[in-house]
Amino acid sequence: MLWNGSKITGYAISASDGKIGKISDFFFDDTNWLVRWLVVDTGNWLSSRKVLLPTSAMDHLDTDKEECSIKLTKKQIEESPKVDTDKPVSRQMETDVYGYYGYSPYWNSGYGMTGGAGMAGGYGYMGGMGGAMPVSSASKQREEEMILARKNSGDVHLRSVEEVTGYHINATDGEIGHVEDVIIQDADWGIHYLVIDTKNWWAGKKVLISPRSVKDINSEDELVNISVNRQKIKDSEAYDASEMIDPAFEEKFRAYYGITSVAA
Repeated sequence: MLWNGSKITGYAISASDGKIGKISDFFFDDTNWLVRWLVVDTGNWLSSRKVLLPTSAMDHLDTDKEECSIKLTKKQIEESPKVDTDKPVSRQMETDVYGYYGYSPYWNSGYGMTGGAGMAGGYGYMGGMGGAMPVSSASKQREEEMILARKNSGDVHLRSVEEVTGYHINATDGEIGHVEDVIIQDADWGIHYLVIDTKNWWAGKKVLISPRSVKDINSEDELVNISVNRQKIKDSEAYDASEMIDPAFEEKFRAYYGITSVAA
């Protein structure tokens, strides 16, 4: 099913032998828009230490209980490599965590690593899964550190949903709004849509944009550049978060933007 990232944020994470904390962020690969890591705040259990959990360890998302079960034990998580999630995560850190849990790093699979943002194969079409928002000084510092790390490290495609939320959307003929949320498919942890608040361009409308329309993400200017013009977005169907996104809506959306489904 499709879920708003903001709704899943705060869900409890339940290991095979008890709860370990709550989801605080998602790290996604901008070459295919698949969520690769859940950032989990362990609260009082591990003195508020934040841990990275690969989505491959996820088992079941229960919206009634507002929790996500994982195929790991509390001891495994407690003894996992320490990663400072408030700083940019390097490829070596990812390798260490994958190795510890016995998973193969996603970049070794060759899947979806064909280019920059908006160019690869996922995008959630695999049949599985006024102005910018205020940013705290701590979040701002974290964003600046991530920008610097992308210049100096090999992991240039791993991005934080928290970081990108609030970025301005730049259409082919000017800015139109900002990223308010992402919509995630829980079957494959693919980001299907970006939720765009256009209230700083015209009143009272939120719309969806496909990651396939994203040309690139500019962290320095806090921009998401897309290949769609403003009129096309203005004429698109409004998004209502209270209504379920069903197959009929998705088919209509793809037809409107000329998006071809990718076979699984």
